[in-house]
Amino acid sequence: AFTTLARQRYEERLKDSTLLQPTKIEVQQSLDNVETYITGIESLLKKYQVAGADEAMKALAAQMKDYAAWTRKEVLPKARADARLPAPLYAYQLKQVGIDIDPKLLMQRAQLEFMETRSAMRQLAPLVVKEKGLKVSDPSDPVAVIRALKGEKIADDQLEGHYRKVIDAIDPLIREHRIVDVPQRAMQMRLGSAAESAASPAPHFLPAPLVNNTGQQGTFVLPLGNPAAGAGAQYDDFNFGSAAWTLSAHEGRPGHELQFTAMVERGVSLARTMFAFNSVNVEGWALYAEAEMVPYEPLDGQMIALQFRLLRAARAMLDPMLNLGLTDRANGERVLIEQVGLSKAMATQELDRYMVRMPGQAGSYFYGYTRILELRMQTELALGAKFDRLAFNNFLLDQGLLPPDQLAEAVQQQFVPKYRKN
Repeated sequence: AFTTLARQRYEERLKDSTLLQPTKIEVQQSLDNVETYITGIESLLKKYQVAGADEAMKALAAQMKDYAAWTRKEVLPKARADARLPAPLYAYQLKQVGIDIDPKLLMQRAQLEFMETRSAMRQLAPLVVKEKGLKVSDPSDPVAVIRALKGEKIADDQLEGHYRKVIDAIDPLIREHRIVDVPQRAMQMRLGSAAESAASPAPHFLPAPLVNNTGQQGTFVLPLGNPAAGAGAQYDDFNFGSAAWTLSAHEGRPGHELQFTAMVERGVSLARTMFAFNSVNVEGWALYAEAEMVPYEPLDGQMIALQFRLLRAARAMLDPMLNLGLTDRANGERVLIEQVGLSKAMATQELDRYMVRMPGQAGSYFYGYTRILELRMQTELALGAKFDRLAFNNFLLDQGLLPPDQLAEAVQQQFVPKYRKN
């Protein structure tokens, strides 16, 4: 059983004192999710009417419960309370996702972006208040305006329909403003199950197979909650009308859905498909895609787009600070709730992401976005009036998931000379 293999692997490595134990919060959350995962797997087997699955499911459930009991007894007492990583290990984590600069430099750049984005939000906030007729004591307070927008909550049974309307409105805008070429077919989107929300409590994109694809499409999945946040802690970050614009642009088109679709439908080499993946490219493109759509969205949609850009700066600032011991979780939560305007459930998801699930990865959004902006500006300066945004964005997609330096090299050596001649 895979649970036995996992236990044996832990036990054989336990003798190596140079290895870090898992964190207590990581182990406890895993234990708390066991029953949710069992229920989720059972529901999928029933949904797809998998014949003869009952005995296998019964055995799997018993194995998972036994493993949980062993984990609670043997692993949890040894788990570490301090989630910080040694500085060299954290720097290595950053390199694994594609961030190739010093963590302190990343923090400095993110702090500047945080201040500039917050200033832009303060300028936009009064316009949103006026257009939407919101009742806010201070119209220049972005967080107060965001919380007022969240008051227009969409019921769970209507949420997918609302997002579908926004998704259907985005494609014509992309074509009209010549942002990037998009397929002539609808993209897929659905709400996440309880088990999916436990495993990945943030909006995410599930790519279709990149190799041997026979027509499958990727799917934008929107979770309804975060079980790790505790009883009574509910998301209010995705289930109001204004949020649908930037989330759909990021997870759908022209973001993740278009990028991964382009790899399958336009054709990218097997080497790039299999080995080039890095979060800086993937998340940088999706945040860049959000920014490309902002001018064509309603004012309240623009406000939430800026809020989520502020979040990406906060991630690149807080993730290193928390992992290097430069701040604590309570202060991080304060920034996310009071200055970014997240719900407590979403703030919990963010902090768990930085310190439990994916240390270092959260900074890839901001870093990847800035690298694309730098490349875009360099290309505009090189080509002047000959710069073509549609051609530039299509060229970026055609390169697959190249790391920033290789992507810049491709633009400078192939794209710029080609369009300089035209």
